[in-house]
Amino acid sequence: MMYRISYEDGWAALTGTSRSGVERTEYFGTEHDALRRARELIESGVHHGVSVYDNEGNALVGVRLQLKLGSCVSG
Repeated sequence: MMYRISYEDGWAALTGTSRSGVERTEYFGTEHDALRRARELIESGVHHGVSVYDNEGNALVGVRLQLKLGSCVSG
């Protein structure tokens, strides 16, 4: 199953290379890898609107994503 992460790239806005609202997408082969990357993005404090999608288009966002991260990914 393929997992996709979409997020707003806050670094581009901070460095002046782009305006805010630039969306990035990354792909992962496992849920664990996708959730680990989502945690990194959220904890950086720069990337916003982090969403994790499975290959069926089901999304984990907001509180649901935070709960999943807390229960599945070790720090």
